Formats: sequence, structure tokens, C-alpha cells
Amino acid sequence: MLEGILPDKIFLPIKNRVGFGALNEIRLRADKPVLLSCMGQKFFLNDEGKSRNLSGAIYATASMIEEIIFRASECSIYSVNEQIKKGYIATPNGIRIGIGGNMIEEAGQVKTMTGFSSVNIRIPHEVKNCSLKAYSSIVKEDGVYSTLIISPPGAGKTTFLRDFVCQLSERNLAFNVLVLDERGELNIGKGLGNFSDIISFASKKIGFENGIRSLAPNIIVTDELSEWEDVEAVKFACNSGVRIIASTHSDSIESFLKKAAFRELIDEKVFSRYVVLSMREGPGTLEGIYDENFSRLMRW
Repeated sequence: MLEGILPDKIFLPIKNRVGFGALNEIRLRADKPVLLSCMGQKFFLNDEGKSRNLSGAIYATASMIEEIIFRASECSIYSVNEQIKKGYIATPNGIRIGIGGNMIEEAGQVKTMTGFSSVNIRIPHEVKNCSLKAYSSIVKEDGVYSTLIISPPGAGKTTFLRDFVCQLSERNLAFNVLVLDERGELNIGKGLGNFSDIISFASKKIGFENGIRSLAPNIIVTDELSEWEDVEAVKFACNSGVRIIASTHSDSIESFLKKAAFRELIDEKVFSRYVVLSMREGPGTLEGIYDENFSRLMRW
């Protein structure tokens, strides 16, 4: 999965000593120790594998970071500049590489990024049945409730969405599902079932508008709502009679309710269900399910 991207000094101890099964993130910062995130726990990488001891840790260099970005772009930084402007590169197998460095702006618009100083390599996993605890609260006889998945970064939102789409397909619920995979992280592995259409690497605005016109979905599934423009896209879809299953970053219902960009969606009760995930017992820990009035439906 990462053999063509990581330098051997990083790749070989991970492959031979750590393995990729429980590995969620690899972080490289120039002149800092390489960090691994495994099921919510942090470790230093060394030649023998992973350790909580800094002694013997492998240190990243700026040249390593540049090499990773160059390889991930298939040797053409220019070809992925639109992604780099947003701070990441997505690979065809669903790996997202977040990038730190110098943003170059012109007239209020990001033109590119230079001076790469860090990368966060997020490794996707298919976790079968991880959405089942919430499934019956989201699916009803004639469709689904519009639902927002809430969690901190890295706590399983994308994995939940991916599994939920597959669960619909496995039950032969033949809803037309449009998966708007803006960052190339949802459509990995064995795919997303028999009833899904995929639009990748489009903004929420363009993806929602074009998808609704051309593919006539009953449900749109998308990841990481964050901007005012995303909220407008959700409103457009709901006004078109489409149900939305989406996610956003927040560490609790209380902090989510303080997000100004979502105030209109909250007041208009666009979402009928809110599913809260955390890292408390590892990624994907289900903390609760709430209705449109933020009354708790289920507790764990």
C-alpha cells in the first residue's frame, strides 16, 4: 500500500516489525522523530518497530518529506496542485497525506504550497459492521433519516460512512446512493456496494449540484462538512428531496452546537439524527445518538 511512497528507512521497519493492520497514521516532521498512531495510541518508530521510548527513534528529514510528496504525486507535483492547495494529496487507494509547509497566497487565494515540513499519512481501514450499533436508528422503512456523524479527527467518521453504505447494499435496499468522495477516502477496498454512484475530488457544491441533476440520488453520502459553502450544498440537496448522510469534526454535541456555520442547519432541523463517535475505547467508539432536538436516543 505504501511501498511506492515511503522511503525504505520508514517502510521496512513498519512492514517487517509493526504491520499495517492496526496502523492509522504515520507522521513525519522535519528533524523530529517519526510517530505512529495505532488504535489511538502513539509510538515512536525505530529499526525494531515501535516503542514509547524516544531512544533509537528514527528521525524524519526534510528530504524524506519531499520524497514522499513527490512519490505520492506520481512524480508530478503540478498534477496534484489543486489538492496541495487544500493541504493534502490523495492516492488512488484511499490514503490521504496531509501536508505542512508554506502556503503561497495571492489576492486572498492559495496558489500552492512550498517548503514542505511535515506529512500526516492517514491509512484507511475497512471495519466490517462498525456502523451496526447506529444502523437501526438511521434507517427507516421507506428510506433513511438525514444524519450527521460527529467526531474528532481520526475517530472513525469515514470508516463509519463507508460501512454504512455497504450495509444498505448488503440488505438489498436499492436506494440510489451518491457517494461524494471529495478527498478520495471513501471508495476503497472492495467498493461501496451495488447501488452507489461515485463522484470523486469535486467540491460539495459542484458534486451535489451535478450529481442530483445527472444521477437522481435518493441519498447522498459525503465526508467532512466544514465550510459555509458545504452547508449551502446540504440545503440545496435537502430542498431537492435528497437525504444526507455526512460527517463533521467536533469532539462533542456541546462543541458542535457552537459551530456558527451549522446554526441554520440546526435551527431548521435539516438533520434528524446525530451520531457521536470518539476515541475513548479506540477509533469509532459510539458515544450516543441524538434526534433533531438533541434528545438522546441511545447511550453507551
